Amino acid sequence: MTKWTPRHEAPAPLEGNVVATITGGTIVWFVLFLVQLPFYGWYDDHGHLWWLWTCLAGGGLGLLGIWYVRAREAAIRRSREQ
Repeated sequence: MTKWTPRHEAPAPLEGNVVATITGGTIVWFVLFLVQLPFYGWYDDHGHLWWLWTCLAGGGLGLLGIWYVRAREAAIRRSREQ
């Protein structure tokens, strides 16, 4: 079996507003949690309660992600200023 080798160079990574992207995704997770919350009983009866907690976990991890990308952006900004 031969090792796969690329035939062309990889494209440069896309840089965008990462903080806004992560914040938007976090808001979506929390909105999904809040929308599903009134149906708690139905999810519990049908064994789908994990859907609710997955949305809450996604929102919580999103908060951690916001903190991380803001710190990353600040470090990049400091590095460029030096």
